[in-house]
Amino acid sequence: MNEQQQGLEALQDIKRIMERSSRFISLSGWSGVAAGLCALAGAWLAVGKIAAYKHLRYDDIYSGNRAGTVGGYGNRLGVLATELLIIAVAVFVAAVTLAFLFTYIRSRKSNLPIWGPTARRLMWNTLVPLVVGGVVVLNMLQMGYYLHIAPLCLIFYGLALLNGSKYTLGEVRYLGYCQVLLGLINLWEPGYGLLFWAIGFGVLHIVYGVVMWWRYERK
Repeated sequence: MNEQQQGLEALQDIKRIMERSSRFISLSGWSGVAAGLCALAGAWLAVGKIAAYKHLRYDDIYSGNRAGTVGGYGNRLGVLATELLIIAVAVFVAAVTLAFLFTYIRSRKSNLPIWGPTARRLMWNTLVPLVVGGVVVLNMLQMGYYLHIAPLCLIFYGLALLNGSKYTLGEVRYLGYCQVLLGLINLWEPGYGLLFWAIGFGVLHIVYGVVMWWRYERK
């Protein structure tokens, strides 16, 4: 081995050390796939719930009984919103649990710590937009503005990914851009919120997970 090759290997080693110290690189592609499958399952359950209320019309609900008296449109819409919220929370818990599990497995295989200064920076930078978005969505639920909940979830989630992407792998940034773009489009097509939700949280996560696995875990 000549001196030039030794120098190149030394530079690559230095680069890997710097990446490990400045970025959380233990994210698993299987985490993305699992999150996407959970989201698609949640969307399928939501379709079934919405089908039971398909006779409700948005104009009737908001021009008539918005206060939600017993037997009124508003009351039934509130029940539907509660059921959909339960599904969303269950999907979120399942996705986070599986993401942690697969990330933990990969970190053990790579001999990398799963918790450290970089992981903490990633967590806090991701949590801030998520918490703000959660407060906004809860307020809209209380006020009865349901149509823009799906696009706002996509937008705030995308902003969370963008904010945290500087502390992890670069592919996360592109996933964030796609989520924000989908959310913005959905603002002008509010009647298709569940479809955009399934594409953003379901299909895009699966594509992202497959790409991550192919690039970083296939070997």
